[in-house]
Amino acid sequence: METPGEIIRQARLQQGVSQRSLARRAGTTQAAVSLIERGLTSPRWETLRALLLALGYEPGVDTRRLEARADPRHLAALRERQPAERMALAISANRLAGKLRKAGHDTPG
Repeated sequence: METPGEIIRQARLQQGVSQRSLARRAGTTQAAVSLIERGLTSPRWETLRALLLALGYEPGVDTRRLEARADPRHLAALRERQPAERMALAISANRLAGKLRKAGHDTPG
């Protein structure tokens, strides 16, 4: 995934625009553009949008659903259990997590 600075730099170079010219168009300073492009500062959304609009680009935000981190077969098997059995398993897992946490605090180092 590209950083905001990389996106701005790439778009600016494709347009053949200097940092100073871009800064003037976007209402900021050349130093600010330089800091953003080098990744030394992260621009606010408004600044990023102004810079990209000055280069002829409309920024957008994209989202995607995260992949499940659980085993689908395990989840299907869990759904087949009765609610009381699922509750007992959850309590057991919680107790085990507590014991592991305590054991981690009790070890030297």
